[in-house]
Amino acid sequence: MRKKTWSALVLAAGFGTRLLPHTRHTPKPLFTIDSRPLLDIIITRLAEAGCSDVVVNTHYMSQKITSFLESRRYGINVKTSHEPKILGTGGAIRNNVDLLGESPFMVINSDIYTNIDLQAVYRFHTDNDAPVTMVMHDRQPFNTVWVDRENLVTGFNEVSGARSHCGKLMAFTGIHVIDPGVTRQMPPEGTFFSVIDFYAALIKNGGRIKAMIVSGHEWDDIGTYESYRNTAFRETVRSAIKKAFGMAHSFKVEQLHPDGSDTRWSRIICSAGSLVACERGIQEPGKKTEAIAFTSIGRHLRSRRVNVPLIYSSDTFAGISVMDDLGSMSLQHAVKKAKTPGDIHKLYIPVLENLAVLSTRGIEDFDHEWAFQTEQYDKNVIIEQECRYFVRAFMLDFLGMDIVEDGLEREFETLAELTTSLAIEGLIHRDMQSRNVMLKDGIPFFIDFQGARTGPIQYDIASLMIDPYVNLERAVQEQLVSAYIKIISRYRKIDEKLFMAGYACCAVARNLQILGAFGHLTVKKEKSWFAGYIPSAAKNLVGRIVELEESSGKKFPALTHTASMANESIISASSR
Repeated sequence: MRKKTWSALVLAAGFGTRLLPHTRHTPKPLFTIDSRPLLDIIITRLAEAGCSDVVVNTHYMSQKITSFLESRRYGINVKTSHEPKILGTGGAIRNNVDLLGESPFMVINSDIYTNIDLQAVYRFHTDNDAPVTMVMHDRQPFNTVWVDRENLVTGFNEVSGARSHCGKLMAFTGIHVIDPGVTRQMPPEGTFFSVIDFYAALIKNGGRIKAMIVSGHEWDDIGTYESYRNTAFRETVRSAIKKAFGMAHSFKVEQLHPDGSDTRWSRIICSAGSLVACERGIQEPGKKTEAIAFTSIGRHLRSRRVNVPLIYSSDTFAGISVMDDLGSMSLQHAVKKAKTPGDIHKLYIPVLENLAVLSTRGIEDFDHEWAFQTEQYDKNVIIEQECRYFVRAFMLDFLGMDIVEDGLEREFETLAELTTSLAIEGLIHRDMQSRNVMLKDGIPFFIDFQGARTGPIQYDIASLMIDPYVNLERAVQEQLVSAYIKIISRYRKIDEKLFMAGYACCAVARNLQILGAFGHLTVKKEKSWFAGYIPSAAKNLVGRIVELEESSGKKFPALTHTASMANESIISASSR
């Protein structure tokens, strides 16, 4: 006996206005859940339920939806039906009747994520004599449909002029099954109308709509940013837990305190252990994004035996990554607990070992396309993102000094030229400081590596040494730099004189960037606690410029004067 086939219509024409501005670049049906577009999930589940033909109606960004479907293979017939003029939920059904065959067909919204058994839904409909089945559940605040004791739909609160009905209020899941004959009672093809308005009129004229009431399932309307974020987060975390611990576990979420970035961090706790999740928000496809950089660079570094957290699951569109939990002991915390310079030295040696691997092995097969800020640390980065950033965000915004220092721009150019000409090329982290080094069982792991790119290997060690979060004594810094040269020399030949000349340049450039960042975070981001690290960083800059002049044989009078003014202003302010 030939198996009976049935069709489904997926409603995917809407504008997704509640998800603006993100729907300006991506139609809602292509929003991802655990890296899979929702439309892909829906069609796959329809196919698994026995559906043989799927029609996807389109209007807004129709070409993106069509192109996506053309790239997929489902083992069933999938076609699109374009609406030049949007027709509403009812008009879409009426417009596609001829494509849906002579058997009852299913209609499903493209913005719901659910595990409702679609095969059971279709079987329920064919086993009862009502021409329409609406799948219902109890889900506040969506309960707007009246259902009586016989599980017949009797009315809709959302319909204009609706009155109270007997029975109970329930929520429509967005899944329904319709007998083709019902569509003959609909307005003519090409008419805009709501299917709910049509159902209300059908009931008023004596028609019957059966409610299939479901429970114990999952169902999410991803039509708003918050509901989409919650669903994408939950499913990405579930996927990570299965990969990390071998099976599913229920979990709870513990928010972690934010630092300088806008990234949202949380600890995922389940009976088998814990993971850490970060959320960067929706990322525009086709662009270099922080989420893609973090995932791609993290997995690359891991493959090169750099100690970074293992990323279990990542949804780069949703901006969510779930990884190893490295605990709460940062290098900063460990240094603060250290009692002697010798203790500090012991803490840093394994960090320097890991840094040497990142600098030398990390650059092997590194794809510049992963770098979402700039592909390399070059003159433009030094001038725009460090030197001018210092003037704009620190001198002007934080200190209120409108600097018009003759020769400052020329000296910035000189600094950039020196830094790049003295560079020993490798891979750099670009934000190598004690808060971005986590210690787990005494082993250092680097985090926040999404800004990695090629550049002078002297930059990261300079950044680590002048780190204002720990304010290392100068003697300790010198010992550690000497130790690092010996460590990295095991991986590549190092000209120590060239290394130290470039180190002096990088220390000044990084110091300028640090002060710019602290000024920006304090003033623009209103994170006032960063201001506490500014005095030591400002004082350090003055000394670093002196060392740069001694190392390079060049003078930086304008920069020296600017740094001295800044330092004196901070000292004066703190004494008041």
